[in-house]
Amino acid sequence: MDIALLIIGFLLMLVGILGSFLPVLPGPPISWVGLLLLYITKAVPDNWWILGGTLVLALAITVLDYIIPAAGTKKFGGSKAGMWGTIIGLLVAIFFPIFGPFGIIIWPFIGALVGELMNKADQKTAMKAAFGSFLGFLTGTFMKFVLTAGYLIFFIIVTIKYAAELFSF
Repeated sequence: MDIALLIIGFLLMLVGILGSFLPVLPGPPISWVGLLLLYITKAVPDNWWILGGTLVLALAITVLDYIIPAAGTKKFGGSKAGMWGTIIGLLVAIFFPIFGPFGIIIWPFIGALVGELMNKADQKTAMKAAFGSFLGFLTGTFMKFVLTAGYLIFFIIVTIKYAAELFSF
């Protein structure tokens, strides 16, 4: 059973990394479930402090991933209309993946641009706010990738540490 949990946990780690880039997959929580499965094995001792801390990080990064593009819009001179446009664009990208995986980049940009133009901003201000949204998206993606890659490295280190117990047939 430990081997099955280990394999499924490792696969969830890889899916979590993919989720850093794909909008339909919440990468950090998926990676965290992979860690949880590793700690459920009989070979690895329970450590609720590690699991709790990594869960808090995964949830915080997931929430920040939705907040940062809107904050980027505001930082680059966008209004509330632009921030709302960014959020609506993110939701469109998640629920209606018209542009495929590139929709998560395109829709927040379009949303911020349309929101600013509807708010009577000039084209230069609207483009600057849309760029802020795009920069915020890249920042969120980078944070998710770093966290999920870190979880994968941690998963591998713990697996190696308890390899004798995990692979004792």
